[in-house]
Amino acid sequence: MEPANTFKRELLSILPSLRAFAISLVGRHHEADDLVQDTIMKAWAKQEQFEMGTNMKAWLFTILRNELYSKLRKRGREVQDSDGLLTANLAQHPAQYGKLDMQDFQRALEQLPDEQREAIILVGASGFSYEEAAEISGCALGTIKSRVNRARQKLQEILQITNEGEFGPDAVSAPLTSRAFLS
Repeated sequence: MEPANTFKRELLSILPSLRAFAISLVGRHHEADDLVQDTIMKAWAKQEQFEMGTNMKAWLFTILRNELYSKLRKRGREVQDSDGLLTANLAQHPAQYGKLDMQDFQRALEQLPDEQREAIILVGASGFSYEEAAEISGCALGTIKSRVNRARQKLQEILQITNEGEFGPDAVSAPLTSRAFLS
């Protein structure tokens, strides 16, 4: 069978799952259909980059998710504010705190054993499933889950994080920036 026909047949077989995924993300059928159409158009244009025999469903879901995030970022930049009310209430958390937190996190990450650091980066930062991370690492699924769990616990210990309230802005800057969203 010709590669283009194989690609097309496999792509068409995944459409119902792709549409269901899109609906679960955006909630509105017409927007989900637009998202699926954009995904299929991008996949079709980039089909030479797809390696037949690999997981097309994961590839398409990734394209769809990235397309949604791109649209959301774009929508976030396009705000109608002709009377200037939104602009008058804008506030932003100080950037230096985030940079300092990131430096602390990087130092903590460096303190992890190599296997745990690899596992947490694969699952937490790179977005791989536990199964994919286990395959990449060449270990059992239970082993990768254990490494990720131990890495998370060790990071919390190193960073002295005891509850969810310790994430995000501190108690001083939170009220300043949240007022912009209350108006």
